[in-house]
Amino acid sequence: MLLKTIAVVAAGCILSQAAVPKIPGFSLTWADDFDGGVDCLPSSENWIIDTGTSYPGGPANWGTQEIQTYTDSPANLNLTGDGSLRITPLRHGNNSWTSARIETQRTDFQAKAGGKMRISARIQMPDVTGEAAAGYWPAFWSLGDTYRGNYQNWPMIGEYDIMENVNGVNQVWGVLHCGTAPGGPCKEFTGLPATKRCPGSPCQGNYHIYTIEVDRSCKPEKLSWSVDDICYHTVTENDIGNKTWEQAVHHGHFLLLNVAMGGAFPNGNRNSSTPIPATKPGVPLYADWIAVYNSV
Repeated sequence: MLLKTIAVVAAGCILSQAAVPKIPGFSLTWADDFDGGVDCLPSSENWIIDTGTSYPGGPANWGTQEIQTYTDSPANLNLTGDGSLRITPLRHGNNSWTSARIETQRTDFQAKAGGKMRISARIQMPDVTGEAAAGYWPAFWSLGDTYRGNYQNWPMIGEYDIMENVNGVNQVWGVLHCGTAPGGPCKEFTGLPATKRCPGSPCQGNYHIYTIEVDRSCKPEKLSWSVDDICYHTVTENDIGNKTWEQAVHHGHFLLLNVAMGGAFPNGNRNSSTPIPATKPGVPLYADWIAVYNSV
C-alpha cells in the first residue's frame, strides 16, 4: 500500500495518512483517501467545491438539465470520519433539491506520449432502486483542462465518463464525449457509450472500483473502461480521427465527482421527467478513495 498525506481542510478537521492500492507498472501520481474528522469537508488543497446551478457564464443547469442546486453544506458533502467521502442529495419542499459536486484543483492528469495513465475510484453508488431512485445520477468523470474558466468549449476538450449511473439501474456506463455537438465523431449529445452490470454484487449499495486507462504506448492509442478490473469498453483514436483524439486526449484533465438529480440522462433512460414524487431523498454516494497513476 502507498501512503499519501492529506492536508488540513477546515478548523479542527485534520486529515491523516491514507492508503491507496499499488498497481504493478504504475506509480501513484495523486490520491485522496478521504480520511479525516466526521462532517469535515474534503481537502481544499485537493478539491474545489462547485456551488449553484452553473459555472459563472457557463450553461444553465450545468448543461445537462439537472435540477438540483449544488452546495458546500456538510448536509450534502462531508467526510464520514471512517475514511470515506459522502455526497447526499436532499429534497426541500415539493421538488427542490440540493446535492454536491467536487472537482480536483489539479488539471494536469494525462498520459504522456508513449505512456499510460489510470484514473480509478472505489465508489458505492446510492443504495436506492426502482421508483425511489428516479432521477438519481451519480457520476465520476473528467473534463479537459481548458474547460475550466472557458465553459464554452465542450465537447472538443474531451470528457471521460468513468462511472455514470441513473435511476438506480444495476449498470455502470462509460462514455467518451469529444469533437463537436450536436453530432460529430462522438455522436453528441449521446457520446460513445457502453454499459455493464456490476460484477459480483449490485452497483447500488456496494463498493466497486471504476477505472479508465489512457494508453498512448501503442498505436492506435486507446481508452479502456473497466469495473473491478473487467474491461467493458474501448475507444481508439481510429474511431474518432487523429485531430479529434488529440483535442480530447493529448492534454491534462481534471476529475469530478457528483450526484445530480434529474436531467437529460435519467429522463431519457426513464422516458419521463425526473425526479418524481416517489423519489427518495437522502440516499448517499460514498467514495472510499480516488487515485491517478502513470506508467513507469
